Amino acid sequence: MSTESPTSRQSLSGGDHPLDWLDVREKERVEAGLRRRLRPRAATAGGLDLAGNDYLGLCRDDRVLEATVRAVRTWGGGSTGSRLVTGSTTLHAELETALAEHMGAEAALVFSSGYLANLGVITGLVGKGGLVVSDAINHASIVDACRLSRARVAITGHRDVEAVARVLAERAEERALVVVDAVFSVDGDIAPLAELAAVTRRYGAVLLVDEAHGLGVVGPGGRGAVHAAGLAGADDVVLTATLSKALGSQGGAVLGPARVIEHLVDAARPFIFDTGLAPACAAAALEALRILRAQPRLADAVRANARALSAGAREAGLRVTEPEGAVASVLIGDAQLAFDTAARCAAAGVLVGCFRPPSVPDGISRLRLAARADLTAADIARAVTALEAATSM
Repeated sequence: MSTESPTSRQSLSGGDHPLDWLDVREKERVEAGLRRRLRPRAATAGGLDLAGNDYLGLCRDDRVLEATVRAVRTWGGGSTGSRLVTGSTTLHAELETALAEHMGAEAALVFSSGYLANLGVITGLVGKGGLVVSDAINHASIVDACRLSRARVAITGHRDVEAVARVLAERAEERALVVVDAVFSVDGDIAPLAELAAVTRRYGAVLLVDEAHGLGVVGPGGRGAVHAAGLAGADDVVLTATLSKALGSQGGAVLGPARVIEHLVDAARPFIFDTGLAPACAAAALEALRILRAQPRLADAVRANARALSAGAREAGLRVTEPEGAVASVLIGDAQLAFDTAARCAAAGVLVGCFRPPSVPDGISRLRLAARADLTAADIARAVTALEAATSM
């Protein structure tokens, strides 16, 4: 017979159930305009999509779809195991070779997502007793990887090369890793990679660059910002990339010196213990990469369309960033106002991204415009008209 009283069963948070605190947090998020809800889209959803990351318009390309279907019929619906057991196929190997060749790296290793690629390489290259220097607005996957690495983490101002140099000059740790987005996902600006590489070499550190928004968009033929900065193949530069943006598929990769890749096969927990990327996704990414290599001007087209979107929004009186890749941001400020503005755009048939805390700091919520290579002049004019109307209400 239980002797526990109703009072002893009460949550430490003061409620009658140990999860009552969730209701409090939800109320706080609703009042702050930060409540998020899933909105499943139909396969035939209409409207002009400037919210997704299908930068080259290859996600539904017939050639990519055919390659995906062939892989499903050949390999099945999944990879059946981790990469070290049954999850590596000849498609994975072909994709790794093609990615390394395209981006000028010695070797590559495919993960099941770009998020896990960042977790794997950062925790694999630096740990307790090491140092990670991270840009203040790096992607959340980098932030989480830094935390999990157990290394000392130094956050430097956005694109502040001198701050990076000071941290490296004063460090006591033997191993140091400087990590930065190649193209920052919200504002669309590019990291000063040549300058960062010079600093890391001066102080004996390794530079890690996340090319999630660079692959397929930046540099000649979409080879990425590292290639454009003349750093491709450098023995002290490591890259990560995602297959879910310009390549229209799913998955991620780490690229760099062969000894780094060999080390990660043995040491990267997100690689060792995760089920391998589905062969169909590997096939889709591989076919998209082949298309990009055959049509290198696709990268030029997406950058040109991003600039045209930004220029049109600026002419309409909006505060908008100048894109160096595929994305630009329309600055709104208030989180609820940004959400409402995005909803008005959607009602007008134009889908835009809405970035609110914690994706961005308080007070600088914004709309994100993601250009595609297949946008027409009419599409861009339609988008600008919708944005102008939505922000004037």
